[in-house]
Order: sequence, then C-alpha cells, then structure tokens
Amino acid sequence: MKVAILAGGVGSRLSEETESKPKPMVEIGGRPILWHIMKYYATFGFEDFVIALGYKGELIKRWMVDHAALTSDITVGFRDASVIRHEPEFLNWNVSMVETGQGTATGGRIKRLAPHVGDGTFMLTWGDGLSTVDLDALLAFHRAHGKLATLTAVRPPARFGHLEINGSRVSEFSEKPQTGEGWINGAFFVLEPGVFDYIEGDDTQFEREPLSGLAADGQLMAYQHDGFWQCMDTLRDKKLLEAMWESEAPWKVWN
Repeated sequence: MKVAILAGGVGSRLSEETESKPKPMVEIGGRPILWHIMKYYATFGFEDFVIALGYKGELIKRWMVDHAALTSDITVGFRDASVIRHEPEFLNWNVSMVETGQGTATGGRIKRLAPHVGDGTFMLTWGDGLSTVDLDALLAFHRAHGKLATLTAVRPPARFGHLEINGSRVSEFSEKPQTGEGWINGAFFVLEPGVFDYIEGDDTQFEREPLSGLAADGQLMAYQHDGFWQCMDTLRDKKLLEAMWESEAPWKVWN
C-alpha cells in the first residue's frame, strides 16, 4: 500500500528554519521530521512512499539519495570501480518523489499524485506531524466502514499550562500535552481513489471543499485517537519535539 506524504509547503511560521530548507527537512534529533514520519509508517510495514514535492523539493531529493548512499559502510574496489555497501540500518523503503508545483494547494498536490498511488486504497499524511496512532487499527477501521475517506481525529495539543484555581489560589498547575475537549483533524488519512473526484484542481485546499464535500455525502469517517499527536508549526513545537526525542519520544516505536 502506498503512503503519500505532502512535503511541498513553505512553512512560513518556521521561517528561521525554512528559509534554507523545506519544512519536512527541519530536523528533530539530527534527522528530518520526514524521516521520523517514514520510520513510523515503516514500523507497521508500510514502506512504499510517494512524496509530493514543492518548495525546495530538490533538497528532499538530495537528502534521500545521500541517505541511501552514505549511511552505510562501503567498500570501494578501485580496480573495477565496484562499490559494495554494508548496511548497518537496513531500510526496505521505496520512495517516489513527485514535483507537484511550488504554489500548488494541498488538494492539488494530492490530485497530482493520482498516477503514482495506484488504483487502490492508499494512506496520506502531512510532512510535519508525529503521532502514536495505531496504523493497523486505522486501516481496519477504514476497511470496515467502506466509505471513501478516513481521517484521524485527535485532541488539540494544549499550548499553555493548565490551571486549577480555588478562589485566587492555584491548586494545580500542569503542562498537559493535549486538551480534554474537542477533536481536530490530525491527518493520518486512509483514502480510496474516489476522493480525487472531489478535488477540482491545483488551487483546491484539501481541508476545504473536498473534505466538506465528502462529509456532506456521508463519505468521510473519523478514527478517534486519544493518544499522542503533535504537529510542528512553530519553533516552539520544534523545541518541544526535540525535548521529547532527548528524553522519551512517544512516536519512537522502532528499536
């Protein structure tokens, strides 16, 4: 099954990082967040990726090529110009990188991937979010309801410390990672090819008319995930993910 990842946005709220690189190449623990996302999917056996490129997409291509070539020990035979790779971290990934246009909206990028994801069920996520969603359970949920689209509904992360107040006295202060109320779209989609019919063209935002249309037609379902989810929209988010990686990253489910 193909896993499509949108990696073409500018990431203006991370401008200190994204002036020189696309947002999915911003590093957490010395590796691009895109690598973390792909490692998570691969842990569940999903290793066939299609990446929608846009802003500075050539840097993603270069990183993928260099990572495949340079992360292993190598033996070079000068006599016959042979190169033997000794792979310490075996990755059985297949990665297609597709130029989808720098100014293309999210829906347009998805539609441009249609020839590359095949004619069956595929997964989709953004190149800037990490989670502990059970991908096997998500796929089983999607297959059970038989609709065109499933999104992962998550609790929005709390951005400030939570206070319990008695009178004027603070009785409890805690940094809660997620709020207890409401749901938001956390991406981590499972989709059928029929969703392409809901996308008009390059200027279509997937989060607007397509998802609204799917919902109106009864074709959009929500898999509710109460566990960890965090996007990387700002430098604050990046620092939070970095701190998690240094201690105990919830999404690091691989050895």
